Formats: sequence, structure tokens, C-alpha cells
Amino acid sequence: MTADDRLKAAIEERYGPRAGVSESFGEITVDIAPADWIDLLTFARDGLGCEFFDWLTGVDEPPDGFGVVAHLYDPMRHAHLLLRTRVPREDPRLASATGVFRGADWHERETFEMFGVIFEGHPHLVPLLLPEGFEGYPLRKDFVLAARVAKPWPGAKEPGESGQGSPSRRKTLPPGVPADWGPQQTTPPPVRGPRAVRPPAKEDGDG
Repeated sequence: MTADDRLKAAIEERYGPRAGVSESFGEITVDIAPADWIDLLTFARDGLGCEFFDWLTGVDEPPDGFGVVAHLYDPMRHAHLLLRTRVPREDPRLASATGVFRGADWHERETFEMFGVIFEGHPHLVPLLLPEGFEGYPLRKDFVLAARVAKPWPGAKEPGESGQGSPSRRKTLPPGVPADWGPQQTTPPPVRGPRAVRPPAKEDGDG
């Protein structure tokens, strides 16, 4: 039995139909309800040997909720384990994993300020990266990327979007910006100089 088979069998035996066990990109993936989140993390650490906490993050899954994903690793058997759960958008709360893995501290703080997921029981759930007074959650898919409208975007890929090269035929708004957001700006037509007058063509016999 391989390390992956051992993980699958142990998880299915403990959780039965409450856990969805699959394989994604060569890693064992487990989908679990929020009520079993901490129990699964603890079982993965103590019962499955996945003692190394790698990372935790959020995923915006509109329109109903947010996914929370954690990656663990068994250094003895070189086995990877991806754990996932889902919280509702109207009240995105999940028990903090810091009591199981202390390394989850900063990861949960980042997920809190980027997605708005509240990790209950976290010892210090305050912003980690954004400046003081920042409003909104930048990694939510409905977050308006105002800077893309307020000034030219240096990473433009369409011709003319950064004011360089030939102008594009149709100006489109950057991702995340509603069509009616912000001041409506129009681009004036290019100024053309007078057309040169061609001299009349010479006929045969003209000197």
C-alpha cells in the first residue's frame, strides 16, 4: 500500500461520507464540513503523520461562499495532503487552526484581510499586510480595482491601453470594474493635419 492509499483509507475509515476524498494534481484532497475542520487537522497531524504545516489560504467561490484550503506534508513518507472546507459568504466564520498548527497564525491573518474570513479563536486576528484604514477585501472577485481606472495600467497587454502603440478599437474596463463605475471619460478623436494637394498629372506632350 502506497502512502497515498494509506491516507485515503484512514480518512475514509474515520469520517466516512462526511469527507470527500479525491486526488488533485497528484495530491490527496479532502473536502470536509466546517464542523470537522479542526478535528481533521488534528487527525492529519497526530494520526496520519502530516506534521508539517505548509500554507493556508482562501478562495472566493461566488455567489455563495469562500473556500479555505490548507496544505500539509508528511516528511517521513513524502506524502502531501490538501484539506478544504467552505464557509458561507453572508457569515464567513471558521475555527482557527492556530491551536493545532502555530504556523497558521499569519496565514489566517492574511486570509482574513484579503477575503474577510473570520477565524474564531485566533489569538490576534488583525491586518497583516494592508495599510491602516484600508477598506474592502482585495482578493474578493467583486472588489473594484480602482487604480486600474484612475491611472494608466503599466501592465497593459492590449495595444494602446497604456498610451503606447496603436490605439485599440474598443476601450474595455479592467477586471473587477463595473461598467458604470467612476467618471465616464471619452477619448477625443485624433487631430489630422490638412491633406496635401497633389499636382495635376502631366499629359503626353507637356514640357
